[in-house]
Amino acid sequence: MAFWFLLVLGLLTYLMMQHSVARSTRTPVWLLWLVLMTPAFILTGWTLVYGIKQAPPSILILWVSVVCLLLYWLLFYWGRQLPVDPQNQSEANQSQSNVSSTAEPVAVRPIQLAEETQLRNCFPWSIYFIQNIEYRPQAVICRGQLRTMASAAYQQIKDNIEREFGDRFLVIFQEGTNGKPFFVLVPNPQAVKQNNQRDSEKITQPGLALLLLVATVFSTTFVGLRIAGFQVTQLEADFTLFFQGLPYSLGLITILGTHELGHYLTAKFYKIRATLPYFIPVPFFLGTFGAFIKMRSPIPHRKALFDVSIAGPLAGFIVTIPLLLWGLAHSEIVALPEKIGMLNPNALNPKYSILLAILSKLALGSELTVKSAIDLHPVAVAGFLGLIVTALNLMPVGQLDGGHIVHAMFGQRTAVVIGQISRLLLLMLSFIREEFLLWAIILLFVPLIDEPALNDVTELDNKRDLLGLMSMVLLLLIILPLPQALARFLHI
Repeated sequence: MAFWFLLVLGLLTYLMMQHSVARSTRTPVWLLWLVLMTPAFILTGWTLVYGIKQAPPSILILWVSVVCLLLYWLLFYWGRQLPVDPQNQSEANQSQSNVSSTAEPVAVRPIQLAEETQLRNCFPWSIYFIQNIEYRPQAVICRGQLRTMASAAYQQIKDNIEREFGDRFLVIFQEGTNGKPFFVLVPNPQAVKQNNQRDSEKITQPGLALLLLVATVFSTTFVGLRIAGFQVTQLEADFTLFFQGLPYSLGLITILGTHELGHYLTAKFYKIRATLPYFIPVPFFLGTFGAFIKMRSPIPHRKALFDVSIAGPLAGFIVTIPLLLWGLAHSEIVALPEKIGMLNPNALNPKYSILLAILSKLALGSELTVKSAIDLHPVAVAGFLGLIVTALNLMPVGQLDGGHIVHAMFGQRTAVVIGQISRLLLLMLSFIREEFLLWAIILLFVPLIDEPALNDVTELDNKRDLLGLMSMVLLLLIILPLPQALARFLHI
């Protein structure tokens, strides 16, 4: 069994790395894969030699994991230094990736000498003193010295380029690896389309969104039926039992749908083309793998990136709290067993999470004691999963909502460092609390590099920075266990 698990894990890991990592570094993928899989090899070898009952020393796995992650990081970034001009290469790649999701690559029409003069005239010396222009297959990079506020400079130069070249280019403003901001002109995929209105209609597909929603209602209702204590076979005798699964189904779909609608409506506010939320129904597990939207146009600036990213977790969390409180109030108190898992809805230990413990105490009051566990009502199960979804999305890693948030707050380079540290901390936490191991593995596959906004230089205001820090505090309140001092204060 261990061999087959290792084989499947190794194959999936290699395929995901081949898809996401191979384009970002020249270090051989097989070498990075070997380093990343070393802890799994050691753990599997230990199990084969000593058996499943004798666990390996935690300190051994911890140190091996830390060393392998550091080695992986060094090899990855060493590979990024191999090109002759790594700064230009990585910057051009990041700029191209910003429009990769909107259309297929479009060749940049060579700028003639007369046009280059026009381009240079778009950069007033008092705003952005241009020093040189570099040409790439899919980008024109303009480097110089910023002489005024970043937001004002971007808007003025963007207007100048649109006046001279129309809608031929998208204008991107990024922070360079040397700390100096630079402009990139990439082909505007919308300029190639003959009918934007027709294309806009295509991406909505309300029929598909409705079909997936109905399918997810059915799949989550069947799962909710089991959570409520019934078997699917009982439907043959009494089909009305089907409705016993609706409290879980509707609660979970409301949370997931509100999360995605938060993204969707905020994207619409900033005139970002986005699809409707699409649910993913599955006939097992939780009844769904969640929901998603796809944005088909670049994000204009870091404020929009922040607002679109935080709107989803914030909206989902606001809906989760009353549902969870109601569900907890209608749950039953049971004796705390000796060994329970985090996702055991029949005997959930509220002390697994600071926020869960506080909400449980508010809902159940003095009934909840030190030796109490909670047999969750189906709505409470949906609310608890809502907390988990919120926490997972707020992880400050790469293309998760939390990764977008720290990118908007601190910039791309700092966000990559925060993402690496978060991965390592969660992996270390998984050796103390096994339920986080799956999260840690998932985050290893999430790319750290996030797509930049068109204006990726202008910083956020203080209110957004504060809201971003509060979202990270919320993440900690959800994933950290209840401290003993607070447990004594709450009498649980």
